[in-house]
Formats: sequence, structure tokens, C-alpha cells
Amino acid sequence: MGTPMRRSSNTNIWYTRRTNETMRLIITTFVGIIFGFFLGVSFPSLSLTKVNLSSNIFPSVDLTYIEDKYSGLSTQALLNVWSALKGRRGSHKFNNTKIWIPTNPRGAERLPPGVIAAESDLYSRRLWGLPGEDLIIKPRYLITFTVGIEQKNNIDAAVKKLTENFTILLFHYDGRTSEWDEFEWSKRAIHVSVLKQTKWWYAKRFLHPDIVAPYDYIFIWDEDLGVENFDPEEYIKLVKKHGLDISQPGLSPDSGMTWQMTRRRDDTEVHKDTEERPGWCSDPHLPPCAAYVVGANHYD
Repeated sequence: MGTPMRRSSNTNIWYTRRTNETMRLIITTFVGIIFGFFLGVSFPSLSLTKVNLSSNIFPSVDLTYIEDKYSGLSTQALLNVWSALKGRRGSHKFNNTKIWIPTNPRGAERLPPGVIAAESDLYSRRLWGLPGEDLIIKPRYLITFTVGIEQKNNIDAAVKKLTENFTILLFHYDGRTSEWDEFEWSKRAIHVSVLKQTKWWYAKRFLHPDIVAPYDYIFIWDEDLGVENFDPEEYIKLVKKHGLDISQPGLSPDSGMTWQMTRRRDDTEVHKDTEERPGWCSDPHLPPCAAYVVGANHYD
């Protein structure tokens, strides 16, 4: 009778130990879950780029790309994304040199932030200091002249009409740029020299929208304009008053052979249609007889 009693006692002891181990495992698991929850709340995001991980561990995953693209997601979501990418490792290889910047324009994805900007300008810069300190007054208007040296005195007269609100850009079709240094304003102007080109050739190549975006208005002028009767600031007031996107000052009525559209009128501030000489216009509703605006403020 003694042997069965000892068996029952051993069985009870084994069962009690098994129960204690199970409870200990459950309690440990529960405590771990609670600890992990509070740890996750305290650190809701994981900066993978600041963790130096061996390339042997993550051979084909661009962590910077993942973090930037999914920066609004939780740590668990990031890890899920990484797991999904890892599962496709055999079928698709990622470029581990790619830097994904949402603000970079198309074609510049590999460049880090701060290297490029969506827009630029034609403001001159010093070779030192902060760019924001280079300009005391930021010009609001850009004026370009397509010039040859023979018209330098006429250009000088036109520039003297301008205020400090203008950036001056000279396109030299004769290649003679140094001879303009006799004018003080020429040292502040921007000079572009390409032989034997027209003003629209220069404009299409050097007046890119992303470059001229900081300016309110752009003037693209010829070199032979007389400006004795022209006031640029008053003309800009007229343009703003009538909400004109494209226009030109009216020419003096006695300026010789020219289109009626471009002649100044005394009966109105601006006009956008006219009657040309017989045979000059195939359609009176199309340029150069219509479809653009001429202001009353004029040059000769």
C-alpha cells in the first residue's frame, strides 16, 4: 500500500511545479506586453537612418528611402514595410544609393535636400557671407536689351530712366562686352555674349520661368528705342491698373513706318485692336493687328 501513496505524492508535486512554471510564463509574457506597450508609446517612431546596420543584415533595403517616404507611419508599420520589401528581394533589387526627397523636382531624386532649389534668380551674389544679406533692395523688375556696341549711347539713355527696382541684363550679339565698362551701371549689369543672335533666341535660353519667377514684370527691349517720353514706373502703374499680363508702350505717332497697333493713341489709356493699312492684315482679329495691348505711356 505504501508504493501507490508515494506515486500519488510525486504526481502531485510534478503537477504543482508544472502549474507554477505555466503561471510564471504567463505573468512574464503579460509583463513583457505591458512593458512593450509603454515603451512603444514613449517612442512612437523609429529613426532607422540613425542606426548603423550592417549591409550584410540589410543588403538591399534603402532605409533612408523608407523612412522619408513613410515618415508619418508608426514603427510597426515601418517594420512591416521592410518585411514586405525583404520578401521581394529575389525578384527586385533596390538601388541603395537612392535618396528620396519629395520636394526635389523630377530627375533629381538622388540629390539630398538643400543641394537644389525649385527656383533661382539673377541677383548677384558675394563670394562670402549669407545670400540673404547680399541685397539691400531686391529688384522687382527685369529689363533686357539685345545690343551692339554702336547703340551704347542709346542704351545708356534708356538705363538712366530706370530705378533701382530694375535688374539690367544685356545680350551682346557682337561679342563686345568690355567696352561697356565706361558706364558705371554696366558694372552692376549682367552680360551674356553669343554672336549674331536675336533677342528671342536669348530670351528662350536665358529667361527660363524658374529663373525669372522672382520678378513682377519683365521688359524685353530692342536697342534702338527712344525713351525721352517714357517713364517706366508710371507705365507699370498703368499695367497694374488694367491687369495686363503682356503689353508694350505705344510708339510716338510720328515714329515712321510701324504698325497702327503699336502707335500711341490720345483717346484711351490702352487699346487692343485697330484698323491697319489695306493689305497689312490677313485677319483683323489676329496678331499683329489684335490680341495684345498697347499702353498710352510711350517711347519714340
